[in-house]
Amino acid sequence: MAWTWRFEKADGTEVEPAVQPEEFTTQGDAESWLGEAWKELLEGGADQVVLSEGEAKIYGPMSLHAEG
Repeated sequence: MAWTWRFEKADGTEVEPAVQPEEFTTQGDAESWLGEAWKELLEGGADQVVLSEGEAKIYGPMSLHAEG
């Protein structure tokens, strides 16, 4: 099963990511990629992300904005 990210505006509308992700084989790989790409994604117009494994939503939406 592939792990994938959905990129959204704050209102939940899907947006095209500034950095194209691959399909990841593990949750850790997906999360590591996001840790490296989140600033570019935020600058490109994404406000939040949702992680899925296949059709199952694992968590999110998770904000890309820094707290505080």
